[in-house]
Formats: sequence, C-alpha cells, structure tokens
Amino acid sequence: MDNELRKILRAGWIPVFLSILMVIGFILSETGTVSLRFFSVYPLKINGLQGVGLSIFGHSDTGHLISNLIPFFILGWALFYYYRDFAFKSLIMMWLLSGLWVWLFARNSYHVGASGVVYALAFFHVTSALIRRVFALMAFAALIFFLYGGLVWGFFPEFFPERNISWESHLMGAIAGVVVAWYYRKSGPQRTIIEDDDDDSPDWFEEVQHDFNSPPLSKNE
Repeated sequence: MDNELRKILRAGWIPVFLSILMVIGFILSETGTVSLRFFSVYPLKINGLQGVGLSIFGHSDTGHLISNLIPFFILGWALFYYYRDFAFKSLIMMWLLSGLWVWLFARNSYHVGASGVVYALAFFHVTSALIRRVFALMAFAALIFFLYGGLVWGFFPEFFPERNISWESHLMGAIAGVVVAWYYRKSGPQRTIIEDDDDDSPDWFEEVQHDFNSPPLSKNE
C-alpha cells in the first residue's frame, strides 16, 4: 500500500506544478502585469505563435480558470499514474499539437485557455481505454463520461451564444488526444492474452489484466 501511495503521489507533481503556473499566469494577466494577449494563440500571425506553448496559462476570468483547472488536474494526474513511462512526452505532444493546429486552422481571433489540452487529455484517456481494453482504464473512461460527458457540447458554439468560446481549441485538442493515444497504443498497460496450454484448441484464451509496471506480454502482436 505504501508503494501504491508513493506512485499516486509521484504522478501528481507535474500536474500540480502546471496548475500552479496557470494560477500565476491568471494573476499576472488580472493585475495587468502581462497582457492576456501575450498568452493567446492568434492564427497565422507570428506574434500569436507563442500562444501555442503559453495559452494554457492564460484565462479570461475566474470561472474560465476553474472550469479548466479542475479537469486538467484530474486528467493530468491520471495520465501520469496510468501511463507514466510516456506521460510527459504524450502531454507535450497533445499540448503542442492542439495549439499548433489552432494557430493553423482556427478563425482570426485570440484563443486562450487550457481547454484544448483538457479536451486532448479527455479524448486520450477514452481512446486509449477503448484500444487497450484494460479494466482499470475502461473504468476511468466511464468516470470521464460521467463527470465530463458534457464536453462534447463544446464543439458547438451555437449552444453558447452568450459566450465567445474557442470551439476550434476543443476540436483540435480532441483530435490531438485521439492521435496521441493511437500513436502510443503499443506502449504502457496492455490487455494480455495467454493461451491455455491444457486445451488443444487455439481459440480458447484467458484474458488477464497486465500489471502497469511490467513490459507488455502479448501473443501474435
């Protein structure tokens, strides 16, 4: 149990660190120390390119910050717990891909906030669980559906006419999450298939959940 607790705590330090930076970025923009536009992605403009890496640290108001901070923290922690061997690399890939695609394809406007990365993380977890079919990952994906199933409405700005949401960030983040989950589909926890040696038929298999800490063991892959 002590070892498991250490793994849980160790998985949280990067999400905690980034969450603190989000709060600091919000304070800097709220106090006028740094312009909110400095954190923003502005498509196809060189002076809007820095937002690809910085947009997650800028938020327009307290509600915007909290609505992104909490799911980022939860989903990020789960990423480093379940996929710690490549969690940092996959996070950076989702972060940069979603921001870069917004810079390339979004409408001419300032896009700021961590929602793109939040969508990337959510879709990464769900896609990865569907690919791997490991019980723990499927259970966490079901929890995401229960808590954040409403994220899908973020693709449709017409449902929020009073809010200027960046649906492009949501869409690009979701696509980035799916792409990265597929890219790493053969790494990390795997569903293991072991042939029953006592049965002459190759069609009978025993499915077991693979230990997260061990290299994947599989048959005919």
